[in-house]
Amino acid sequence: MSESRADVMTDAVAAAAAASAAGAAGSWRRATGIAGAAIGVLAASAAAGVAVERMTVGRAVRRKARLALDSAGPYGTLRGTPGKAYADDGTELYYEVDEVEPDTGAPPSPRRLRLFGRKAPAPVTVVFCHGYCLNQDSWHFQRAALRGVVRTVHWDQRSHGRSGRGVAQHRDREPLTIDRLGRDLKAVVDAAVPEGPIVLVGHSMGGMTVMALAAEYPELIRERVVATAFVGTSSGRLGEVSFGLPVAGVNAIRRVLPGVLRALGQQAELVEKGRRATAELFAGIIKRYSFAGRDIDPAVERFAERMIESTPIDVVAEFYPAFTDHDKTGALACFRDMPVLVLAGVQDLVTPSAHSEAIADELPDAELVLVPDAGHLVMLEHPEVVIDRLADLLTRAGAVPAAATVSSYGTSSSSTVRPR
Repeated sequence: MSESRADVMTDAVAAAAAASAAGAAGSWRRATGIAGAAIGVLAASAAAGVAVERMTVGRAVRRKARLALDSAGPYGTLRGTPGKAYADDGTELYYEVDEVEPDTGAPPSPRRLRLFGRKAPAPVTVVFCHGYCLNQDSWHFQRAALRGVVRTVHWDQRSHGRSGRGVAQHRDREPLTIDRLGRDLKAVVDAAVPEGPIVLVGHSMGGMTVMALAAEYPELIRERVVATAFVGTSSGRLGEVSFGLPVAGVNAIRRVLPGVLRALGQQAELVEKGRRATAELFAGIIKRYSFAGRDIDPAVERFAERMIESTPIDVVAEFYPAFTDHDKTGALACFRDMPVLVLAGVQDLVTPSAHSEAIADELPDAELVLVPDAGHLVMLEHPEVVIDRLADLLTRAGAVPAAATVSSYGTSSSSTVRPR
């Protein structure tokens, strides 16, 4: 993006913030409209290719294509045994459990063989934590690979997916914090994994949630967690991320964006209509900030788009400020005496891979995997790499015999492992 274009975008967002600050009832529609225009500038800047596509392909054709992708893509269709946990403010947290397939004496399935060899894995539960504006289905490929082989728990963070709207935020107007999400994870663990060893896996905000759990409940980490995976996440300093934009422009945007989001969140119904009307344009932004490669399965792109679009704008606004305050570098010490995987896409614009390297620097024995040609949703873009490294993590944790490490399944010449 050029500096001049960034200046235009900055001015537009600043105008939106100024309009929203007026706050009078009669100015809400105007404020929201200006904010929408500002975000439209950003969309146009990040998704020029979408504009070309709009000129060459009819709207009806695009709609049919989206419907075809939605019906043909199996992504996000895996379901397990449902359960509910309750946060300390009463928020209902939805989770699902995939149990280990019973041993019938039959030969191991090809999937079990390629992941763990001929011996059955030990009784461990893998708890997957998803990221901002996603839901538990973002782990679709990893869930499919481990399904029936290892006990897994997949949950939706508050106000995301099938979980309830955050009570403290919606009713009491309490600011959302990453610490709150850590306590939510504790409630899910208590309900879904009351005993036995645990492996924690967190992507982006989910990794931050795992760190917050460690900060508040170090004894749980010490006594029950046997391995941890941090995928595309950060322990702090997110306020310095440029999102691939010019530094001067992004600093100005960062100052006004919380106010713009608050204004949009307070006019959620109107904004949601606008989001639907400009969905094709925002698809370009979603692709840019989710993936790095050019050969992504269109159905996977559409799957990510649906997850992100399903997050209400007031929830987007509610969670955003928490990331600036997030700092859990000190909590990483809780993970030093266990196998740890730190994995990131080299071209991640949301939580840059340098943040994963900083986590690995705090955990000298961790395995650091940097995946070239991968963006923020690395588990969807390069699922085989993530599956491969998770299976190896389970092996290192003693969940499966050491002789059963993965060799041929999921290897990729695009992954780079930094020895530690």
